[in-house]
Amino acid sequence: MSEREERFERMLQEIQAEYASIEQKMAALRAEGKTKTVTFRQLMGNKLMYQSMLSMYREHGLIE
Repeated sequence: MSEREERFERMLQEIQAEYASIEQKMAALRAEGKTKTVTFRQLMGNKLMYQSMLSMYREHGLIE
């Protein structure tokens, strides 16, 4: 595997891990009824950004 491919794989893993972390944090805030907080809204924005990136990877056949 080339260095570029390795960097891509590391980046993809970081994006997937961060997306999962955000989902967990949002679930905890949701359970506490804190869906109107600034933190929740920031997490939602980040989640949408990562979701968009992962969707683009899927569209290009880079992940399933």
